[in-house]
Amino acid sequence: MAENVASQENQVSKHQEVGHKSLLQSDALYQYILETSVYPREPEPMKELRELTAKHPWNLMTTSADEGQFLNMLLKLINAKNTMEIGVYTGYSLLATALALPHDGKILAMDINKENYEEIGLPIIQKAGVAHKIDFREGPALPVLDLLVEDKNNHGTYDFIFVDADKDNYINYHKRIIELVKVGGVIGYDNTLWNGSVVAPPDAPLRKYVRYYRDFVLELNKALAADPRIEICMLPVGDGITLCRRIS
Repeated sequence: MAENVASQENQVSKHQEVGHKSLLQSDALYQYILETSVYPREPEPMKELRELTAKHPWNLMTTSADEGQFLNMLLKLINAKNTMEIGVYTGYSLLATALALPHDGKILAMDINKENYEEIGLPIIQKAGVAHKIDFREGPALPVLDLLVEDKNNHGTYDFIFVDADKDNYINYHKRIIELVKVGGVIGYDNTLWNGSVVAPPDAPLRKYVRYYRDFVLELNKALAADPRIEICMLPVGDGITLCRRIS
């Protein structure tokens, strides 16, 4: 019995170290996925960045390892070349993207704070030989997106756009990036199940930031489901990711 308890505690601690966000009810099952499918095939640069990020006090902001693997394969499946990422943090999902793109692939990456990226992620990305694919812009994404939308030459030029940033602006981002992604291209919105709070009753005891952003996530989910320009698929990977394929 003591051994079982110790084993369970060890699994919980492992999840805390990697910013565990899985919605699976069984920690043991999630650990099985990580140790069987994800970690053995995780590129060394991604492993190094994941482990460094796990030591950062805001590590829950990072993309989970299984979601990073999923994004990396998805980008290869759709043969993405020109991509965008809104919200970078230390750059784990950015590195997953950069490793998946061809040598001449491009990523426009935006975050309001470059410190975490430059101090933690960039040295590893440079060592991995993919830094030349990344155009990092520090600051709010909306002004950049507005400039891109103003130029009709940018419309329909992105193969893939990943959004993992301020949830209260997800709707604003969607209004703009739907013009920039090509027909047949994909948009990925992260955290669309938001700690499972999307189904929590109104009086549920939620952390303050979870409660604050929940309504914005619910608004986005409702808007995506009703948008005739896209096909959608909501997946319980990480904290929930909704894929949107533009059809018109």
